[in-house]
Amino acid sequence: MPDLLCMGEPMLEFNQQPAGPDGRRLYLEGHGGDTSNAAIAAARQGASVGYVGAIGADGPGESFLALWAREGVDASTVLRNPAAPTGIYLVTHDARGHHFTFYRSGSAAARYRPEDVPEAAIRAARILHLSGISQAISETACDAAFRAIAIAREAGVRISYDTNLRLRLWPAARAAAVIHAAIAMADIALPSLEDATALTGLTEPDAVADFYLRLCPLVVLKCGAAGCLVATREARARIPGHRVATVDATGAGDAFAGAFLARTLAGDAPEEAARYANAAAALATTGYGAVAPIPRAEAVRGLLGA
Repeated sequence: MPDLLCMGEPMLEFNQQPAGPDGRRLYLEGHGGDTSNAAIAAARQGASVGYVGAIGADGPGESFLALWAREGVDASTVLRNPAAPTGIYLVTHDARGHHFTFYRSGSAAARYRPEDVPEAAIRAARILHLSGISQAISETACDAAFRAIAIAREAGVRISYDTNLRLRLWPAARAAAVIHAAIAMADIALPSLEDATALTGLTEPDAVADFYLRLCPLVVLKCGAAGCLVATREARARIPGHRVATVDATGAGDAFAGAFLARTLAGDAPEEAARYANAAAALATTGYGAVAPIPRAEAVRGLLGA
């Protein structure tokens, strides 16, 4: 059984590329979905990883099964729903950054239910990783995530939670209530500064860390190009970002999460794991798409000079 189980919604990605000579908008097909991205990032760092969720019995679903097989991600706990599609999203780019357009209503993942949760696989894992998106896509998916968390807690499995706030999916008040209830049951909180500001109104990293440490014993605050802040109730450390030739930040936070969890499973202390994950996330911004640019361990260690 995998050491790390990631739970949520995989989505086929179409990422806008620089326009051709005729000015037409072109898109690169790829894969996305925050927790699937994290699973692949962890697998590329050498972790034993599995995925929990649902896909359609369609072409995009087949594409994900092939992807996970190539990447060494165990998909035995992924359900196939012949009555629902695999979700799709578009990524566009402009001077303000990258933007998402989603086509996920009624997706197989959104129809995932508490009774679908693979209890035995969760009990056998060492870490269960979820996100705000895992719970935002539907009420049944939200309830399924809470059931998975309850099973993990009862079994002594560590729980990792990435805020990944998407206010298009649910009202701000509900998002904050659900996300903070989940983090209060987690062992590792992985908020971004942008998400945390929207959820709490706080803008200063140390204040954000203080807020989440009241809920969870380990907070790793992702601050984008500025790096990250690692905080426990006893100590904290700031880790600066890396200068890289960024072209697309899609999925960088997911790459961070997967790399952090992989190194945590390998025995690294939180600050050491975050330093590694910070480099992995930076490298993930140097290509287009959520999955293709996720680095492998050799590249990360190269950036770190290890």
